[in-house]
Amino acid sequence: MTTEVETRTLRKITLRIIPFVMLLYFVAFIDRVNIGFAALTMNKSLGFSPAVFGFGAGIFFFGYFLFEVPSNIALHKLGARIWIARVMITWGLISGAMVFVHGSTSFYVTRFLLGAAEAGFFPGIILYLSYWFPARQRAAVTAWFMAAASLSTALGSPISGALLQMNGLLGLAGWQWMFLLEAAPAILLGFVVLGFMTDRPEQAKWLAPDEQNWLTASLRAENANLPPGAGHGFWQGLTDPRVLALSLVYFGTSAGLYTLGIWAPQIIKQFGLTSLQVGFVNAIPAVISIFAMVLWARNSDRSNERTWHVVIMCVLAAIGLVLAGISTTIVTVLAALTLVNIGISSAKPPLWSMPTLFLSGTAAATGIATINSIGNLGGFVGPYMIGWIKGVTGSFAGGLYFVAGLVMLSAVLTLILARIGGTAATKTTQNIHS
Repeated sequence: MTTEVETRTLRKITLRIIPFVMLLYFVAFIDRVNIGFAALTMNKSLGFSPAVFGFGAGIFFFGYFLFEVPSNIALHKLGARIWIARVMITWGLISGAMVFVHGSTSFYVTRFLLGAAEAGFFPGIILYLSYWFPARQRAAVTAWFMAAASLSTALGSPISGALLQMNGLLGLAGWQWMFLLEAAPAILLGFVVLGFMTDRPEQAKWLAPDEQNWLTASLRAENANLPPGAGHGFWQGLTDPRVLALSLVYFGTSAGLYTLGIWAPQIIKQFGLTSLQVGFVNAIPAVISIFAMVLWARNSDRSNERTWHVVIMCVLAAIGLVLAGISTTIVTVLAALTLVNIGISSAKPPLWSMPTLFLSGTAAATGIATINSIGNLGGFVGPYMIGWIKGVTGSFAGGLYFVAGLVMLSAVLTLILARIGGTAATKTTQNIHS
């Protein structure tokens, strides 16, 4: 039975934490994928082929991969407030430095450094939410946090398209203005984090004593009731077979996510739209996906079920990618991209609810970072293969089919894990609540 103090506490921490971390991720995701809009004019200006652009866009994830685990451990040891501020300020500075790109080498280096700078932000926030929210609320709050990615596409796409129209102002190209102006919020918010974010419930002076006591007791009880074999240390989080399996599941969903973020503007552009029109059209699927993701995550929390909530949405995304490959009109492409957006976005919150069901402490920090770092290599493979296949065939279709296969593989792996008890998602959640 839900008590009055529980309701009051959850409402207070939700209103304090979720809008703020959504704002941070909103800015982060714009800086991560605005390269897709820059390509509408930058590629021609700098003479980039589809393969060069695909590699440069994707090399971000190699920097991300190398520094993800150390970054998340640093966050766990030093506290989210200091570490998230550091991440935001450095990524803002490097994202702004994209204005100086003048060839393929500088493009590759800057994108790699951007990935290294941003490493630890997303898994750090996922870990941070586990410090504040009981397990039965995590899919829903993760969905709200991740909705910022779709919001950044919905609102950021028209903004990016409009900034490209500043071409020639003060001697800078439109894509240079876009990188410069969209980097500034990350730097400013980094300093806001230092004053606003609270590391742990025990330090939250904005909670009443009874609220603080209920929250800390609930979270300690959950950690004490983790199932036998649950990991707590560094090596458990790094080597647990369930962590490695979830990394592969996340690999396919990341390939789908960054195919949308990096290539969707160019897929839409081929129908003869202006950059500003592309921005507004690209926003439509993202808006729809926000509502679908939140409703799907709530259903996952309400039913205490994770596996099928991941599988069904991966299948939907794969179908959308195939349809996008065979579509010949802007209307059918838009419908297909909407399916992909809904599927990819809705699969992630229940997926991210799984690791903290069998990991805690340093193991959770390491495991979440491992899943994100290995999984996000799909953000390199998917966009790169689309660029390479388009360079060979002249069409986006083959690359979209390839990414659809990766997303289907994620669905199959999730089912296999459930069959062999790899994540034990449903059982574990029920045990925690019993």
